[in-house]
Amino acid sequence: MKLLVRNLTRTITETELSALFEAHGEVQSCDLVMDQESGKSKGFGFVEMADDSAAQAAIDALNGTKQAGNKIRVKMADEKPQAPAEEQIWPEQEGE
Repeated sequence: MKLLVRNLTRTITETELSALFEAHGEVQSCDLVMDQESGKSKGFGFVEMADDSAAQAAIDALNGTKQAGNKIRVKMADEKPQAPAEEQIWPEQEGE
């Protein structure tokens, strides 16, 4: 299950973020969103946990806690369903 982590310090590394979540279960992936100009974190990222129970344990334990002076927010990442390619290219118009 993929989690969205917000309000991270701009100096955090993926290794540090992953370590924070490993205490609550197996981390499958960890991705910080980086500013291309500065090379620093934009203050949010995604952590994918191996299973739903580990993800929920991480949310329960970490959401609202202070990490390096910032009160972080942790929640399930919204999975946006991908529209079929046909609908993306040729959306149906009313009246057709």
